[in-house]
Amino acid sequence: MSDSVKLGVAIVGCGTVGGAAATILTRDADIVAQRSGCDIELKYVVDLDFSVARQTGLAEALLCDNYDEVLADDSVDVVVELVGGLGFAREVIERACRAGKHVVTANKALLAHHGTELYALARSCGVCIAFEASCAGCVPIIRALNEGLIVNRIDAMFGIVNGTCNFILSEMSTKGRDYAAVLQEAQADGLAEADPSLDVSGGDSAHKLAILGAMAFGQKIEFDDIPT
Repeated sequence: MSDSVKLGVAIVGCGTVGGAAATILTRDADIVAQRSGCDIELKYVVDLDFSVARQTGLAEALLCDNYDEVLADDSVDVVVELVGGLGFAREVIERACRAGKHVVTANKALLAHHGTELYALARSCGVCIAFEASCAGCVPIIRALNEGLIVNRIDAMFGIVNGTCNFILSEMSTKGRDYAAVLQEAQADGLAEADPSLDVSGGDSAHKLAILGAMAFGQKIEFDDIPT
């Protein structure tokens, strides 16, 4: 697309999600460009273990184990953080912002705990942090709150924010099934993680509520204040 915006992208973290994101950006580049008006070029896939990257058939030229190289490359406009966790992922985002690069992340735990500080840093650096994928999967709730409902006063939020818990509780309440059996089925179907503790403890829901609540009500919601 000759008149499209050109964006250079680096993905940091090439596990299951990172590998899938890289595959989409390379395999479906023409579709993404046509629908978005952006000519997105994947410049780097950063990790220390490239087993997933190679399994998905990503070009060797994309693979990089040096994040400093990415930050020094002026052709990289956006860094996609897919490392997860609260430690190195935060460093990835902070350094990207300071290097003048926009950030995309699905890291709900990091945003729930440190979102306020990260958003402030991004604003001071003249970049943005996009995090639609952090809550409700493909449901565009972040954009709805940030754009479509920007002039509305929101008094309360109600909804289902965790698919694993929704499935388990629905099966138990409507069919009288045993918790352990339903959880095992959810894991077998790929709905629940092998370690489901974050979902079934309420931690995942609390992460999402901290993010959505801060956006809806315009104030920081302390993760530790949310009962689970």
